[in-house]
Amino acid sequence: MTAQINQVNQAALEDLRKGFTGQLLVPNDPEYDEARKIFNSMIDRRPSVIAQCADVKDVVSAVHFGRNLDLEIAVRCGGHSVAGKSLTEGGLVIDLRRMNAVSVNPEARTATVAGGATMSHLDRATQPYGLATTGGRVSTTGVGGYTLGGGDGWLARKLGLACDNLLAVELVAADGSVVTASETENPELFWALHGGGGNFGVATSFTFRLQELATVTAFILLWQPDAGVEVLRAYRDFIETAPDEVGGGVLYITGPAEEFVPEHLVGQRTFAILIVYAGAEAEAREVVAPLLTLQHEGELIEEMPYAELQCMLDDPPGYRNYWSAEYLDALPNEAVDLFCARSRDMIVPSPSQHVLFPQGGMIARGPSDYPIPWRMAPWCVHPFGLWENPEDDDRGKQWAHDIRADLRPWASGATYLNFIGDEGEERIKAGLGRENYARLARVKMQYDPENIFRLNHNIKPA
Repeated sequence: MTAQINQVNQAALEDLRKGFTGQLLVPNDPEYDEARKIFNSMIDRRPSVIAQCADVKDVVSAVHFGRNLDLEIAVRCGGHSVAGKSLTEGGLVIDLRRMNAVSVNPEARTATVAGGATMSHLDRATQPYGLATTGGRVSTTGVGGYTLGGGDGWLARKLGLACDNLLAVELVAADGSVVTASETENPELFWALHGGGGNFGVATSFTFRLQELATVTAFILLWQPDAGVEVLRAYRDFIETAPDEVGGGVLYITGPAEEFVPEHLVGQRTFAILIVYAGAEAEAREVVAPLLTLQHEGELIEEMPYAELQCMLDDPPGYRNYWSAEYLDALPNEAVDLFCARSRDMIVPSPSQHVLFPQGGMIARGPSDYPIPWRMAPWCVHPFGLWENPEDDDRGKQWAHDIRADLRPWASGATYLNFIGDEGEERIKAGLGRENYARLARVKMQYDPENIFRLNHNIKPA
């Protein structure tokens, strides 16, 4: 059983406070309950200590403290893990959110990002220079967990995965040592950090390669749900030859109460195409023209800075969450029919999304050596469930499992660990590549032989 802070080890906590620059929270502190909230309200855990670190020295001290008291350690940045991996019951949370600085070198086209930054911190720092790197699909995602899991996003077809643009990582290992990983320094660890998640330590800094991106154009096109089959088939044919600048996906959503949404679709199951185009509106309209002839009933088309796009699509916090994913080698008409039919089981009205993402482009053409076996699949189905009523928990989970089962005949066998919760060891191996798992386990043995960092999609030390 995880040890907890009690009268016997209060002395250790007081020793930690003496040199701690950030803030230490325990259950009787007024800020404690707010600090332990994460994105998925289904997860309600009470850590013994929340160490809100202000610098790398704080992280080192917190790691030693947790190890010495045999506390279960969780690492928290954005708090978006659907399984609540950034929160522990009775243990220690190493909370990095105070460490959110971003430094941009526009001449070198690089950004150095502290381990607690979110995509909003990164995107808003690079935007004034007309530069960007692939980010999560919302601004509140933590850069750390997102990147270490691979990092797919709206612009990955154009810019590659987030980890493809990673130049270096600073990491606090399980023994408290601070190490740097890059292509020339600890290269085996650097390899493992391209998809291996938080298994090897606490990432306190990332250096990214940036690419030119002055503006993006967003298209949201809406139809009644029964049009989904026909429109999705047309979209499938369009994306097969679309340039890398085209990102986005198709999804069933609850029609939001926005000006561009027809009244008869507000609050109702609605089929949508979302296009994120890396470029100006005039050029984007020309490329997307085939989709604009499909008699959509609502539209939003707007050119904007990339950082503004990211904030516009933020998922609301405070909902109960359940997600999963399946990667597909093909999307024949039968698969299209099944995907659209299963949308009837999603919870409406709610922010739930029944999503199909195209891949290809620089995702598929990126480095093939990394432990990211899903990058070659052309399609990803991603049931993304959010709801308020606990009575809907079983229904929401079943919907996610059913759509995976429906599309399994075309599944590649791989998955993206950032898109799933606790689905067992075989799914972890499917997310890393079974042929990569033994190599990752050897890296784990070097940097965390006692499996201190196990609140993640865990790789057991070799």
